Amino acid sequence: MSQPGECLLDTNVVIALLKRESQVLHQFNASVRVMLPAPVVGELKYGALLSSRSQESLDRIDELVASCEILSVDLNTAPHYASIKRALRDSGRPIPENDIWIAALARQYDLPLVTRDAHFQVIHDIQLLSW
Repeated sequence: MSQPGECLLDTNVVIALLKRESQVLHQFNASVRVMLPAPVVGELKYGALLSSRSQESLDRIDELVASCEILSVDLNTAPHYASIKRALRDSGRPIPENDIWIAALARQYDLPLVTRDAHFQVIHDIQLLSW
């Protein structure tokens, strides 16, 4: 069970944080424990490699990663992933593969997921926050 002030960040929120959006910075600084899913770190690093300022972007990501707890996918994540993917398939509402893993980690650790992606709303048993 998560505690107040704990959250899991989706890629789009981390990008807003790296852009220093004031509302996101305020919420981030007010949080007690911020976690990043490993797939989010991968998405961020991929984006940085496409950037014209790759090394600067990678350095900023590494700095943020050092200040957060990273949640990796493991065997305990797999049943959550399978359940979510099956429900999405049955409803005919697929979402990107990495987002299924992110949702599975949110469910596994019972953490609110901070995101700006509406497609997470179709996933049951995860709490969503918007910064």
